Amino acid sequence: MNKNNITHLIESEYLSEIDIHFGKFITGLDKNDHPDIFIAAALVSRATGDGDGYLDLNSIARNPILKYPQLSEWLKTLSQSRVVGSPGEFRPLILDKKNRLYLYRYWDYENRLSSTIKSRIKEDIQGIDRSILKDSLNRLFPNNGTNEFNWQKVAGVIAAFKKFCVITGGPGTGKTFTTTKILALLLELSRKDKRSILLAAPTGKAAARIGESVKAAKKTLNCSDDIIDAIPSEAYTIHRMLKKIPGSPYFYHNAENPLTADIVVVDEVSMVDLALMFKLLSAVKNDSRIILIGDRDQLASVETGFVMADICDRSNIHVFSKCFYRQFEKITQCKMEISSKKLKDNPGLYDCMVALKKSYRFTNTSGIGECSRAVNNGKFDETFSILKSNPDQIDWKKISGTNDFSMALPKEVINGYSDYLNCADPYRALELFNRFRILCAVKFGVLGVVEINRLTEEILNRNDLIELDNLSTYPWYRGRPVLVSRNDYSLELFNGDIGITMPEPDSKNKNLYVYFSGISGKLRRFLPHRLPEHETAYAMTVHKSQGSEFEKVLLILPDQDYPVLTRELLYTGITRAKNHISIWGKEEIIKTTILRKINRNSGLKDALWENTTG
Repeated sequence: MNKNNITHLIESEYLSEIDIHFGKFITGLDKNDHPDIFIAAALVSRATGDGDGYLDLNSIARNPILKYPQLSEWLKTLSQSRVVGSPGEFRPLILDKKNRLYLYRYWDYENRLSSTIKSRIKEDIQGIDRSILKDSLNRLFPNNGTNEFNWQKVAGVIAAFKKFCVITGGPGTGKTFTTTKILALLLELSRKDKRSILLAAPTGKAAARIGESVKAAKKTLNCSDDIIDAIPSEAYTIHRMLKKIPGSPYFYHNAENPLTADIVVVDEVSMVDLALMFKLLSAVKNDSRIILIGDRDQLASVETGFVMADICDRSNIHVFSKCFYRQFEKITQCKMEISSKKLKDNPGLYDCMVALKKSYRFTNTSGIGECSRAVNNGKFDETFSILKSNPDQIDWKKISGTNDFSMALPKEVINGYSDYLNCADPYRALELFNRFRILCAVKFGVLGVVEINRLTEEILNRNDLIELDNLSTYPWYRGRPVLVSRNDYSLELFNGDIGITMPEPDSKNKNLYVYFSGISGKLRRFLPHRLPEHETAYAMTVHKSQGSEFEKVLLILPDQDYPVLTRELLYTGITRAKNHISIWGKEEIIKTTILRKINRNSGLKDALWENTTG
């Protein structure tokens, strides 16, 4: 590649300053100052920054506009470079036989994570008392007099025999309730040996939610009190559970110093990136069980990877092996809704996962449920039909300009936020605030989070619901909601935690505190200046909303196309709403969003699923 083309890529800002710096660094290590090495290094840096695990040289070399080097010459140059190695070698860049170029650490994460998962699924757990298992399954997973097949019972059998279990499903399919039943089942299977359990999630908000859900589910369990008491209701962020070493990317718990827990449950796994998933699984003892919960159709992690989707191979439908099918049938006396002709000959990863299908939140005729399914299946005509015909649960406004927007926003803001702002009790204010949320697809721009938060403050101030001091740069006022955006382990405040700014109730002290929900529902408060990085939270991105749910949601789409507008983003935004969602956006933007799927380059799926045809 000639230097004029490289200059064009730099001047057009196709490459960031970090990409350029990395390209120069790698070229300096190579000591040949070859432009093809520079552009390869800069592009693989850009790819990982975009969430890809590797740079696909086959596809990028065919780009006629950017004029990359001829593939054969490029591969020859790379293979002869001292900075490029083959899989297994310790070099800055790794080039495999499929012409996928990796940063070494991401190749290493993929390789070691896939090896860890394959090792865990090799053999079933032995010594299971099948009479106890049968009794526990029938009691904890009853059919309740219906003819519907109970997929939750399948999850119970998987968790009993497998050290690696994945439970996926859409919103309201009972993933956490199923997991709580599984924990009771596993404890009953090991009464002689007490089992320790850890619950975790990627963010503080998601951890709080799984804790609350498990606590609620425990009240419904048909088992003894000692089993119920042994199931924890407290959950940790993954970082807190693994104990991050300050100032480094490493954790106190790792392969050399694993967690002591016998069962590790992780919720909202779709939010977990490649590096964190590798570190998490490395820290779980070889003989311990790990149960991963999440929606494989949600947004990918912010950082590199699409781990939940890769583990589930979400683009393909897999069935179980003949061996697992017979095992399930023998233990439960139930027949799966699967044709025996489709069963796999050999055991595999497909025996370790189950997709829960029945939604307990949305009925078959629920507007939100129907709309989310149509979006998830890429059916834009069906989506628009639902948007136009179900006003009880869905309200669609074709916002076509700033005038339309400024006319419509005040009513939504006042209706959504006035109740909590008129409340003097912090605990109740947090409850009321979390009933409604404005979600945006993007952070910046006219219809982005930053601008919507500014407009919301103006509306609330104009209507005497908050009191802004326009002559001061001091951002704090009674009622200001904040979203923590950086973990602070000393304060035990974590990315995703939501707080409300209020004075102490029934006190003459006018000092403002930020109140957060704590463990077991107890409030925690902090002076504003003590908080880690944070932002105003009337509006938040759809990405930030993962792990949360609200009674009512206002979803605002930008008035122009952005690469971030994907089917997964729209699906995730819609499914944050329990009772009602308002979607504001142009028809062509919604259509484009539905047609665009997240497509991240990842070798993890290939490593896990190649040669699994059975």
